[in-house]
Amino acid sequence: MLSNLKAQPADKILALMAKFKEDPRPTKIDLGVGVYKNAEGVTPVMRAVKEAERRLVEEQTSKSYVALAGDPAFANAMTDLILGKSVARDRIAAVATPGGTGAVRQAFELVKLANPEARVFVSNPTWPNHVSILKYVGIETVAYRYFDTESRAVDFEGMLADLSEAKEGDVVLLHGCCHNPTGANLNLTQWQSVVDLINEKGLIAMIDIAYQGFGDGLEEDAAATRLVVSSVKECLLAGSCSKNFGVYRERTGILMAISETADGTPLTQGTLNFLNRQNYSFPPDHGARVVTTILTDPELRADWAAELEETRLGMLKLRQQLADELQRLSGSDRFGFIAEHRGMFSQIGTTPELVEKMREDNAIYMVGDSRMNIAGLNENSVPILAKAIIDAGV
Repeated sequence: MLSNLKAQPADKILALMAKFKEDPRPTKIDLGVGVYKNAEGVTPVMRAVKEAERRLVEEQTSKSYVALAGDPAFANAMTDLILGKSVARDRIAAVATPGGTGAVRQAFELVKLANPEARVFVSNPTWPNHVSILKYVGIETVAYRYFDTESRAVDFEGMLADLSEAKEGDVVLLHGCCHNPTGANLNLTQWQSVVDLINEKGLIAMIDIAYQGFGDGLEEDAAATRLVVSSVKECLLAGSCSKNFGVYRERTGILMAISETADGTPLTQGTLNFLNRQNYSFPPDHGARVVTTILTDPELRADWAAELEETRLGMLKLRQQLADELQRLSGSDRFGFIAEHRGMFSQIGTTPELVEKMREDNAIYMVGDSRMNIAGLNENSVPILAKAIIDAGV
């Protein structure tokens, strides 16, 4: 049996990580992997996470299963964080998942159960796992224009034109904030136009929000998501705690499904529970309990929010430093978009050949589509990257 298996395509980012580790050059810069790192190149454990874990070690009396949907307190805390009061709680069904990826996977499984004919429209480009999972579960994927490689901004007219081709019941996958991989985001006026189109065409909105607090602030980054859920009949939402709580390895995520009325919530909740049971039975609890402890304790929540804000401002500072250095070296403002983008990533809009040239000549490691992780920089490596970009002729 096993001899009949076929080799699967290698993950490009993981392959890039392996090459980076093997590179002996001391000035090498890793801008590929999508993990936050501080100036020392470390992904730190946040202060509030440390304290919450200490309390759990002292107070927790059992490691027994919680529930198929996870701890209800986690769902309530995450609903408050992401959605605020934008939608009635009795319309929301929710399950804890193994990370944001698990939430995305369960959402696609739910789509397939509810409407096997539905297509999922995804931005071009998008997080590669979106397309990979959709292909694996057998859902037709349709790309919509999103990123203009000339302006390095959202191609909004192209986006609306492509989404207008969607049919009733199709799903539109949107990034709630800090678009991955481009860093280019819609403004709220544009979001409203997307909502209007979704309602006009009878589409289903799905939001992947993985970077709340990394862009313009916790509340600001939730604004678009809250606009959508308050304006559409139904919505799916995949949330991740990996980045803003720094609990990557704890695999802490949540899937919310918002029904048109509260009467539909029990059926949706039962289906989400069923999907959890089929895929992994009970979701991980440790990270979810850490997050719940932080969000429900005013002192811990304030300290977490303060450290997250320091992280956000640090990335904005690096963006501005890189944009300024590129302007100095190039004598033009054509790289100003880097300071305007938000989140961990920017896509500089160059070719795979020039990306490879920067790797060979300067040990700059970024994904072939020119996505770079701003959090992989520090104030000393910014000038090295800027010179490499200019020398490569980007």
